[in-house]
Amino acid sequence: MPYEGEFARYRSLRRIADAEQVQKLLNRSRIANKHPIELLTEPCEAPLCCDPMPAYILAIDGSYQEVDVQTGYPGAKVGYVTVASVLLDLAKITELDEQRPVDPREFRKTEQADTIDAALPGSNVVTISHTNARESFRQQLFESFHDTMFDDDNHTRLLSTYESLLAHKPTSRGQECPYRESHGCDGNFIVAAGCSSTPCCGRPVYSTDALRIHERFNDVGTNGEAFGLVMQVWERILMIHLLQCFERQGILGKISRLGFFMDGPLAQFGPPAWLSRAISIELMRLNREVREETQRDLLIVGIEKSGNFVSHFEEIDTTEEPGEQRFPRRSYQLLTDSYIKRRIIFSESEKQFGADTYFGRKFFYKTACGARIVANMPFLTEEQDTIATGSIDQYPEFALICKLLDKLVSSRFENAVSPLVAAHSHAAIPLHLGTKVLKRLANALMGDR
Repeated sequence: MPYEGEFARYRSLRRIADAEQVQKLLNRSRIANKHPIELLTEPCEAPLCCDPMPAYILAIDGSYQEVDVQTGYPGAKVGYVTVASVLLDLAKITELDEQRPVDPREFRKTEQADTIDAALPGSNVVTISHTNARESFRQQLFESFHDTMFDDDNHTRLLSTYESLLAHKPTSRGQECPYRESHGCDGNFIVAAGCSSTPCCGRPVYSTDALRIHERFNDVGTNGEAFGLVMQVWERILMIHLLQCFERQGILGKISRLGFFMDGPLAQFGPPAWLSRAISIELMRLNREVREETQRDLLIVGIEKSGNFVSHFEEIDTTEEPGEQRFPRRSYQLLTDSYIKRRIIFSESEKQFGADTYFGRKFFYKTACGARIVANMPFLTEEQDTIATGSIDQYPEFALICKLLDKLVSSRFENAVSPLVAAHSHAAIPLHLGTKVLKRLANALMGDR
């Protein structure tokens, strides 16, 4: 391990890359076809959309920070997780766009933010009633779900939404007792809702233990992975929480006036990956109600800012002719299972890519202004729950999604849309206390603007 501030020099890295063992390893590795264009399907022209834009956009993005704290024990750290939701009045923005130059004071009124925050114990931070940091982390995670209410008038806790998803977790196999490492308990059981006792050792167990994020908790060192998983789980549960709130308020019939933008792929990774299927089941249930009332689908889009898919899109869009790109403006490619396994993440498995982690599918889109966007749209019906074909026939909102991406693409950052840029700016301010977005949005959807 290097000393603090010490970095490997270029020559050292070059020596490693040229090392005989590295070269032998590379010689045994699969090499992607050097002419990927020959294997690609041609980009398709995006369908035109005559439907009106949604009046509102709700963007959800999160961040986390890990900071050193003084507890008298070395290496003590605390994690601070923030998830921001930003409501954009798209109708008002369009109205202002038609009256340029725009008054900045009026433009600021089109954006309202809310955040949920939690401070979680990291390594060597042990609360009074516990004997180690991991136990402290588990209890604090449960309490953060229990204490979070997104609207003062609607006292539904985030924990309630989470436990509605927990009901969809498979029960065919129990999970390890959370006290296995600290107390040597080797029991297995199904985690129930609320706070109870383990059937094996009688110690406290929380419904949030079913997320198994504590299994990625480090008693010594940083806990960026655990805090990142908490952030990711919160982002996804918050989307379901808002939809369930609208359902209780009887305004799902007006949900076509709202579009959701989520940061990252529509997926859940790591130990809480079971949430992916639970979210998919709940989205399909909610979408059935929306379809019954509006004959439309929910409008939800995930945006990937970086990663293998973003790199691949850039690679295949580049041609040998300077300034010439392969994807025309307003064109798309819906990624299929076979294409992903052949060109992006090699696999010979017959199991669908992301079957256990994704509740949506990816597509490449070149916007009207030429920006490249790697987007995801959710599986909202049983027929949509496949990535075997590249047809958009089963996605009735696809044309509107393309129209929205054309409208909202960011001119400041690559692979970005402006609602998520705004959400991230609020999530990056840990102590920001915004107004209550849910109440404001519910009033707006009910016509009380």
